[in-house]
Amino acid sequence: MSVDAIMHTEFPEGYTVLFGADGKVIMTPQSFEHSSTIKSMQYDTVVSLGRHAKTASDVCIDFPADENSAPDLAILREDARREGKRYSFEDVLLISEVVPTSSARKDYDDCTAKYGRYGIPVYLIVDPYAQEVVLHTQPTATGYIAAHTHKYGTGKLPIPLADGRTFTLDLDELPRPEPGDDAR
Repeated sequence: MSVDAIMHTEFPEGYTVLFGADGKVIMTPQSFEHSSTIKSMQYDTVVSLGRHAKTASDVCIDFPADENSAPDLAILREDARREGKRYSFEDVLLISEVVPTSSARKDYDDCTAKYGRYGIPVYLIVDPYAQEVVLHTQPTATGYIAAHTHKYGTGKLPIPLADGRTFTLDLDELPRPEPGDDAR
């Protein structure tokens, strides 16, 4: 799809549209669970790291080779400085993606490989439909060495950051889909 075609396309309301460097156009329906999960994680960043911690949600971060991303949540180094209008992947301490009802493999497979390849110290997958969180640490050229799964409702999950701070995710407070909403 050409840039001109994209510019003149009306996408359905209620969808997030992502454009990959490989030419893929991904349309993901935004759900209440997706939105409220991001809000819950943002609240946990304030509680854990303070009101003025450098965090971003759905804000583009520059990666090499035009593989830019706008993760659902990114926690940045306190001394991070924008290069132009964006932060660099080198400033990122943690990225979290909330698995939508569609394109789950993107977050579980593609993003795990990508964020590991670029050395993001912590990659967190939050899946409201499986009601679990997968914590990836120890990045490698092909992904991550360590992956630990934590179920919703099992208390607070302290996540050490590379700068010595700790982000604590409250697994008891993550929103769950209403019965019958599991679209996968």
